[in-house]
Amino acid sequence: MKRVDLSIPEFMFIVATRGALGAGLALLAGERLSRDHRRRVGQALLGLGALTTIPAVYLVFGRGRARAF
Repeated sequence: MKRVDLSIPEFMFIVATRGALGAGLALLAGERLSRDHRRRVGQALLGLGALTTIPAVYLVFGRGRARAF
């Protein structure tokens, strides 16, 4: 198991990316808004979450900050 030390802003960035991705998926699957509006907003949030996942993965695993317990 690896231990990763994150600052609070780094942790919140990762949480926000997961939230945007989840909200986008929920809007695409839900039916509360009109179909066109739901699709546009859902795709935007899904894209934002997916694109910000790349820097989040780099933040956690790419800088060599992970270390064994």
